[in-house]
Amino acid sequence: MDNEPDAKEGKVVSSSTGRNFLLRTIFFQNGCFFIITEGEQRIGAISVAISTSNKVNVAKVIPSKYDSIFINTVAEKVSSMINGICLVSLHSKTQLQLDDMKAIMGEVLSTVGSKKHEGQ
Repeated sequence: MDNEPDAKEGKVVSSSTGRNFLLRTIFFQNGCFFIITEGEQRIGAISVAISTSNKVNVAKVIPSKYDSIFINTVAEKVSSMINGICLVSLHSKTQLQLDDMKAIMGEVLSTVGSKKHEGQ
């Protein structure tokens, strides 16, 4: 079927702090879903953002114990890049450090950029 979502295999994101995160992505016609996990594969905090006419709205579905601003930022950025809906789930064992956030965000933006380039 050509209407099936485009699921990508997971990528391991390693930060300079020594932490490893598994990043899985599912792309749909009108949006995407990013699942970011550390250690065991689990559903974590979830934020959703939608971009409509140059305005992005974000909502917390499941609040984060540690990094709600980061999850919201990822959802907002990706949503505005794809002009659609972005769901982000993050499960981490402890609070993220700045280097962890940079590594994750870099890989997310790279994934979205390559998908957009692939679609042209």
